[in-house]
Amino acid sequence: MEYLQKDQPAGVPPLALTGERTLPDVPEENYWYRRHEVVYEWIAERCGGLDVVDMACGEGYGTDILASRAARVTGIDANPEAHEHARLKYTRPGVSFVRDLVEGYREPCDAVVFLQTIEHVQNPGEILDGFRAMLRPGGVAFVSTPNVLTLAPEGEERSGNPWHVKEYRAGEFRELCERSFGSVEMLGLFHARKLRAHELAIKAGWDSLHPRVRITKPFYGWFTPAIAPGDFRLASAPLDKALDFLAVLRP
Repeated sequence: MEYLQKDQPAGVPPLALTGERTLPDVPEENYWYRRHEVVYEWIAERCGGLDVVDMACGEGYGTDILASRAARVTGIDANPEAHEHARLKYTRPGVSFVRDLVEGYREPCDAVVFLQTIEHVQNPGEILDGFRAMLRPGGVAFVSTPNVLTLAPEGEERSGNPWHVKEYRAGEFRELCERSFGSVEMLGLFHARKLRAHELAIKAGWDSLHPRVRITKPFYGWFTPAIAPGDFRLASAPLDKALDFLAVLRP
């Protein structure tokens, strides 16, 4: 089944889920979209007045979130459909989009944002070195990636996602970042509020109950679209149990 974005602005072609990028406006994708959105919002709070580059920006929603606080945000993506969609959809002052490879764009800036993408690349160290070179004095890079310990099925070394080149444990990700940056602060993303309650319910046997009482479809038809950014939280520990890692990097 193909999932397309719903209710896009006039003249903006909807994008389809590919398994490679997350989209807003797709109810079935809402968990993953909110999981990314909350990190963008956290970063935006720390980008007030800055000149920011959002690398591998995809659909463009993160670039728009960053622009709510930053002075200027440039979204970079090589995919022609995503670039055209973002350019047409997100038009607030200070926002622009450039179609380019992450490896190719090197304009100076105050902050670089690179979320949920480093696991897709063959040359992560070179890319991080490039980000460091882009930063003006006092600049910062924000880089996130999934935690393989919570992404992969129990007992497996990898998630099986065909788009992922390398999936990281906390220590591996920190070591990668420390090769390019002098200061590395690591945070983890965790479930909160109703997602944490759902976790506890699963541990108590929820997954064996809802099929028996035939409420799986109506429950998740409500639950998944109702997930909000507040159903996640960022914290410094315990990183091994985090969903994703967020590295805050300074030269």
